[in-house]
Amino acid sequence: MLAKLLMESQAAVIFSGAGMSTESGLQDFRSADRGMWNHRNPIELADIEAIDSNRSEFVRFYQWRIQEMNSHQPNDGHRILASWERRGLIKGVITQNVENYHEQAGTSSIAKLHGDLGTLRCMKCNKQYESRMYLEPHALTACNCGGFIRPNVVLFGEMLPRASLQFAGALMEDVELFIVLGSSLRVSPANQFPKQAKANGAKLVIVNHDPTPFDSYADLVLNMSIGELLRKTDEELK
Repeated sequence: MLAKLLMESQAAVIFSGAGMSTESGLQDFRSADRGMWNHRNPIELADIEAIDSNRSEFVRFYQWRIQEMNSHQPNDGHRILASWERRGLIKGVITQNVENYHEQAGTSSIAKLHGDLGTLRCMKCNKQYESRMYLEPHALTACNCGGFIRPNVVLFGEMLPRASLQFAGALMEDVELFIVLGSSLRVSPANQFPKQAKANGAKLVIVNHDPTPFDSYADLVLNMSIGELLRKTDEELK
């Protein structure tokens, strides 16, 4: 069914969420406090206020997240999406994920709504650094200008990056098929893209292990493995 929709569409866009990354073995940080953070809620450590109130734990939390990202790699699903982009089957990817697996797999048109864990930036002068600097024996957290170096991700309490939203908007123009992969669609405003796609007349496909609040809007809902579906669909397309 998905293969047929892709073949009939002239403008398909992917929307990826955490389920895309967990199939690479990456742990969802929302469950990362199982004995790991001294009974602290990791969501609190991903808040903008933690930079001032719990800076040492904030840094330790993001050291763990960067290590997790680096210890895993893109899965078959990421690579298939990159292949589909090269073949003109999809326009690109809008993602809620901050790890760089879509880039590593070869996708070039990516709107990263929640930032990029592969880079760091100074909060004072905006100088950019590679995330590996956080993993050195003495983590680099102070810029030459005196500013604090933080991961280049969107923290709770911050706005989504304007450039990413604009690029996502460009991908949404004339969209005919919008495919959600592994998102609960519970985080706003990112979860408005499926509704926008439907309002513009696009077909909506949702692939997620659990039900989402937008299932009733979808033309096709599949509660199954993303990798399994993409491999099967790719074979059908070939």
